[in-house]
Amino acid sequence: MSRQTRPKFAATCRACAEECATDDPNEIVEFYRRHHSLTGHDVEWERADLPVLERVPLDADLQSVVEALDEHYENGVPLGVVTAAASRRGATVGETLEEVREVRLTGRFWEPSDDRISAY
Repeated sequence: MSRQTRPKFAATCRACAEECATDDPNEIVEFYRRHHSLTGHDVEWERADLPVLERVPLDADLQSVVEALDEHYENGVPLGVVTAAASRRGATVGETLEEVREVRLTGRFWEPSDDRISAY
């Protein structure tokens, strides 16, 4: 008998019920980008089974989120993990990515590799 496990991460578009389930948190970001470019809709996290998220205070601003997670990842925090952490305070994937862009423009974040960020 084969035992299937559910993917660790899942997100949904509330407007049209499109879903994405994966074991790679950055796949949720890619799902958002594809879906948003076709429909203009945003995406919300449904599930992020990642114990490190419990270490991030619910009221943390984005800079604090990245700083709290940075020590757990080499070469930057995956954007998918950042968006999952921000979703705990009610932010959608699109809202979080826009906030990341704005903070990067201030010079407080940098991107050590594609779709990974670190705080200065």
